[in-house]
Amino acid sequence: MISVDSVSVEFNGSALFSNISFNINENDRIALMGKNGAGKSTLLKIIANVQKPTRGKVSAPRDAIIAYLPQHLLTEDNCTVFQEASKAFAKILDMKKQMESLNHQLETRTDYESDDYARIIEQVSELSEKYYSIEEINFDAEVEKTLIGLGFLRSDFTRPTGEFSGGWRMRIELAKILLQKPDLVLLDEPTNHMDIESIQWLEDFLVNNAKAVIVISHDKMFVDNITNRTIEVTMGRIYDYRTNYTHYLQLRRERREQQQKQFDDQAKQIADIQEFIDRFKGTYSKTLQVQSRVKMLEKIEIIEVDEVDSSALNLKFPPAPRSGNYPVIIEGLTKKYGTHTVFQDVSLTISRGERIAFVGKNGEGKSTLVKAIMGEIEYEGKLQLGHGSLIGYFAQNQASLLDESLTVFQTIDQIAVGDIRTKIKDILGAFMFSGDAIDKKVKMLSGGEKTRLAMIKLLLQPVNLLILDEPTNHLDIKTKEILKDALKAFDGTMILVSHDRDFLDGLATKVFEFGNKRIKEHFEDITGFLRNKKLENLREIERSEAK
Repeated sequence: MISVDSVSVEFNGSALFSNISFNINENDRIALMGKNGAGKSTLLKIIANVQKPTRGKVSAPRDAIIAYLPQHLLTEDNCTVFQEASKAFAKILDMKKQMESLNHQLETRTDYESDDYARIIEQVSELSEKYYSIEEINFDAEVEKTLIGLGFLRSDFTRPTGEFSGGWRMRIELAKILLQKPDLVLLDEPTNHMDIESIQWLEDFLVNNAKAVIVISHDKMFVDNITNRTIEVTMGRIYDYRTNYTHYLQLRRERREQQQKQFDDQAKQIADIQEFIDRFKGTYSKTLQVQSRVKMLEKIEIIEVDEVDSSALNLKFPPAPRSGNYPVIIEGLTKKYGTHTVFQDVSLTISRGERIAFVGKNGEGKSTLVKAIMGEIEYEGKLQLGHGSLIGYFAQNQASLLDESLTVFQTIDQIAVGDIRTKIKDILGAFMFSGDAIDKKVKMLSGGEKTRLAMIKLLLQPVNLLILDEPTNHLDIKTKEILKDALKAFDGTMILVSHDRDFLDGLATKVFEFGNKRIKEHFEDITGFLRNKKLENLREIERSEAK
């Protein structure tokens, strides 16, 4: 058992949280929830012993392995993917080398009666006990199985880690963590750069193989699938719910309703006492009663109502101008980079009003096809946009296209029209720009803030073909829900490239699956696709085993 004991964190004299205590037991799978800035990542770093609390401590058994995956990391560039992942077993392999070295000394030394010789025997005995208590592991097979589960190809194993993007390097680090078989796994936004199949593999691993897990994630479905406990960090304290995220939302709503009732009752009580004091102050016969009520007021501990995200904003796209019947027609499309073929001889048609999800492993051509539709790359074959198609495009690098000399408010003010102009501050607030933040220059914003601002710009422009490439990577759950509601009400054609199943659920009505240089059309929503895909994977495993 690992315990968090009376942990407090203060910055510049103000408390982020105070006297937080809870225990982490085997089989606990905890979702750490709370709004941005509540202190979730800080608490995770303290448990990981990466950061020290102002007061309090985290206690764990001496031999406990706590593995931590931060949001941002870099693996070293001086080795291959397989070598980097194998570092998970470095301690065990070092132990074996140390034993071999000590045994060699015992064989070659002749000072059998010396204290040094006795010490070496003692060291060998202690190391042997530890080493042989570890179950026998085929290290290479474990590394291979884990890397493939996380989406790597065997041909990737010998490639230098420096050739991979930040998202893939994060997966290498995740592989190292999972291979250590830790007592506690701490994950901060692990699914941000993972495709759907890799997320499913990670879910299965955490549910069936992990001992204890604490996760921060904006992927609601991922959190619901793996957790059995939810700890909410709010207003400097925590609430501990022995249930998953969806049930926690219901219990939290009930808790806040109860708090509000108690707050209202107390406010009435205070008002009544104050009215008595004001009415009889200076009245000789009521002096004792007035003094008694003044003391009563001083002793009352004001009930706090936990902060609630009050952004119930209903964003809507402007009405989509009518397009032709077929916004996108593709015949015999092939795209190659040198000798590498991304996809070959693809033919498909997208009809007006369709909502299509592009899914598949990373590197199979989802973003490439989007770039082809946008006319950003050359290709072989025919690709035709329908009559009257007005494209609204959100690319993964959309943030870099903003005018950095403008403020946040000016960026939206110059494109907003009609009634929406009166709601600019509300819209910015819904996407976490409030107070002084709306006057910040775009060049001063973080990557995530720029992404959110670019998303607002897209929401306000009249289009009939909306193409979104990984739109949710920097959005929290509340903001994603606001965007999803706006997309549900959008009356044009939509292409969504996303690994966020909860976001796609209820939005996409058709799935284009990218893989093996082909694009396969599935006439079903994302839930039906995933259900059938799991069966396909099972059959594929059976076929490969039968060979």
